[in-house]
Amino acid sequence: MKCDRCPKLATFHITDIEQGKPKEFHFCDEHARQHLSPSSEVGEKAEMSSLAEKLSQGVLEPNREITAVEKQVCPVCQMSFQEFRNTGRLGCPYDYEVFRDELMPLLENIHEETRHTGKFPRRAPRDPVRQTELIQLRNEQKRAIAAEDYEAAARIRDQIKSIENDLGR
Repeated sequence: MKCDRCPKLATFHITDIEQGKPKEFHFCDEHARQHLSPSSEVGEKAEMSSLAEKLSQGVLEPNREITAVEKQVCPVCQMSFQEFRNTGRLGCPYDYEVFRDELMPLLENIHEETRHTGKFPRRAPRDPVRQTELIQLRNEQKRAIAAEDYEAAARIRDQIKSIENDLGR
């Protein structure tokens, strides 16, 4: 989502109550500071504005250290836990095992359960092991192409086609 005042990415989503009705604002860092900074207002609004500014300064830590958990990377899809936190999406089924300790409390909080008991989509892979192998091969193929090792990329392509034919695609 873009900032309401400029084309930058909105990183702050602020809801103000104006005349008893909520009004949402979406701002980049710079415009959020401007919106939250105390102006020549008096009374309670000025206090709330200065409190909001202090909160925003605490939240905006550009040089924050990345923890060991955030550096953890899935060996299959090469996605880091920090990428998951930024996007909200996992890269492959193996990520559930790699990031298990961090995901379990999150899933329990969201779904109130940690086991899937419902239906599976019809297009879901029937063989998750083979699906994981496909993901690994595709990543290897990308690396081979990036390294300009086209012979290895061709061999990997043939392996991918073979697995896809076995899975009936």
